[in-house]
Amino acid sequence: MGKMGQYCKAYPLSAVRQFAGWQENAEAFRKDEAAEATNGERASDDHIVYLQENYVVTDGIFIDEHVIFDNVTDAWKEFCQNTLNFELPHDDTPAESLTANA
Repeated sequence: MGKMGQYCKAYPLSAVRQFAGWQENAEAFRKDEAAEATNGERASDDHIVYLQENYVVTDGIFIDEHVIFDNVTDAWKEFCQNTLNFELPHDDTPAESLTANA
């Protein structure tokens, strides 16, 4: 079973393919999906992929399975933040209140 991260956000493949440095690992797409890349064909632009908290893109919700893009650079992070509006949620709950209620 794959590992769940704390946060990921779904995007159509067409959105992440806009990145100038995009190079997807076609072999990593889930084999049981109708939208998979087969016989050298690209996965369809409307296929849903997941941008993980570590800026890796996966074909599924697990952070460590079906990794289709993992070239995490400053340019990629900037693209994610500025073009895709990807932002990790902020936990505004003070740590003291969590331990006080435990």
